[in-house]
Amino acid sequence: MAENHPVGFQWVMEARERGAKVIHVDPRFNRTSAMADIWVPLRAGSDIIFLGAMVNYVLTNNKEFREYVVRYTNAPSILREDFKDTEDLDGLFSGWDPEQKKYDPETWRTEAPLRKKSAVPQDLQTTAVATEEIEADGRKK
Repeated sequence: MAENHPVGFQWVMEARERGAKVIHVDPRFNRTSAMADIWVPLRAGSDIIFLGAMVNYVLTNNKEFREYVVRYTNAPSILREDFKDTEDLDGLFSGWDPEQKKYDPETWRTEAPLRKKSAVPQDLQTTAVATEEIEADGRKK
């Protein structure tokens, strides 16, 4: 990132100056690796295992930025009962019609419209927050 996106990398460095830890995951050692607190040189094919472990750690230890996740992602959405994922359908997504050879995205919809309170589990609901400026690392200004 330091070499290919130097303008964006300045925000990473500013966050680091304020105490953020920079972890660079790349099999190659480069300028970003040199600037990082931790360099993780993954072997080819092990990246998905590492990503899964990171997600598990974040969720298990409540390290996610919950307000952002609830307000600006589809995390609080509840999938419909008739939704089937690729592992359930031998690699096809839910809604595949073999006669028409196309998908019907109706099964991809959620139980309730996104952002509707009824679709948000109680533990994910947030109270109204006054508008505040947020730094690149998620801290309040």
